Amino acid sequence: MSKASFLNEMLNNLLKKKTLFKSFKNSVDINDNFSLEVLVQKVLKAKGEASSNIVSEQLFDKIENLDDKGLLGFFRDISKKFDIDGSKLLEKAKKFNQNNSAQNLEAVLESSQPKRIEILSKLNSSNKGTIRLVKLREKLFSFLKKYPDLKRVDNDFLKLFKNWFNSGFLILKKIDWSTPALILEKVIEYEAVHEINSWKDLRERLEPHDRLCFSFFHPSMQDEPLIFVVVALMDKVPEKIDDILSKDRKILTRGSETTAVFYSISNCQIGLKGISFGDFLIKQVANAIREDYPNIKEFVTLSPVPGFMKWLKIKNTSLFNKINGTNSTKILNSHKDEILKNTLDYFFVSNRSDGFPNDSVTRFHLGNGAILDRINFCADTSAKALNSSAGIMVNYRYDLLNIDKIHQMYFDEKILNCSKSILLMQKQYQDKKKLFNLSK
Repeated sequence: MSKASFLNEMLNNLLKKKTLFKSFKNSVDINDNFSLEVLVQKVLKAKGEASSNIVSEQLFDKIENLDDKGLLGFFRDISKKFDIDGSKLLEKAKKFNQNNSAQNLEAVLESSQPKRIEILSKLNSSNKGTIRLVKLREKLFSFLKKYPDLKRVDNDFLKLFKNWFNSGFLILKKIDWSTPALILEKVIEYEAVHEINSWKDLRERLEPHDRLCFSFFHPSMQDEPLIFVVVALMDKVPEKIDDILSKDRKILTRGSETTAVFYSISNCQIGLKGISFGDFLIKQVANAIREDYPNIKEFVTLSPVPGFMKWLKIKNTSLFNKINGTNSTKILNSHKDEILKNTLDYFFVSNRSDGFPNDSVTRFHLGNGAILDRINFCADTSAKALNSSAGIMVNYRYDLLNIDKIHQMYFDEKILNCSKSILLMQKQYQDKKKLFNLSK
């Protein structure tokens, strides 16, 4: 399958537009001697689409060739020089209060938006502008801690990206072994949960009929997955990762699948931090699976608990010291009850100011309408899992008929919805009253 056929649904007209002005661009020496400041002004003043594309390309080339010091200077300049003019905004707001006409409203809205927004928007018109802006925001992250005033620039990026990457623009594509190599390479690169060590490893996750992968794409980033989920079709809810990834596993016969297991979800673009795709992805993938596999009745995850050991080091240093660095299941089993009791505390007793669960994966799945279904002991004994989660893995369950209801309860009442098996474990290990309130 060619890349063109794979991406033939991705708004070809938009992609053609991106190259429409190449002839104009090539007629201009983009390696001119214009300073960064002059190019920014030229971008803001450009009126026609052709000239705007040309100067935007020049400016972006200049930005991308800056060293760290120069890039910091650029971010600080647009932070200070292209912010909202408070006096002008106040003046426009007074006029609107006196006469709330559409014209005066437009003047208020225009004055309330930093000029930085216009600069970034025009940069998007350059060749592959969207992905370049995503990568530019990724570079901005490295300066935010030391220069918190740049947060206002990051807010502008985020505002634009939330509009550009809303669900209406996202395209769900199935990825399999016949997908173009360019995309498959990105799956290997971006896999964040269970490392893919070779092309053979990737093939084992994509080629069998009981293994699926889906990803969201954006029409302006046709070669770049935004987020992808890898799914195992099984006849049971797995208790350990070897049930899924073992090279000796038995491949199910077609029609015997009853359970779809989301066992890895990877965000691919650091520069899109703060934009949630997971909610839309899981729902759309579940619906796509139900159409092709009518025998599938259950939708669950087998998820890591990446923050547990870091939390344990602070909350129970003694236990942490006993199990940290071990690769022995015998040692883990000797502390099983203590580990599970602390795992329950980690899930149900929040140490966060907002009262939501400590664990990022828990927040993700419960925020998307899942319930905490089962805690699995010694489910992943890889070095990475032992160091981050003491080998614990969790099944979250998605009840497709009640996703919205559970989602609303979680956000409105901060209730961590869970199964009867978790209730019984909670009763065994700790006071029941902690179950229903995530806050301290």
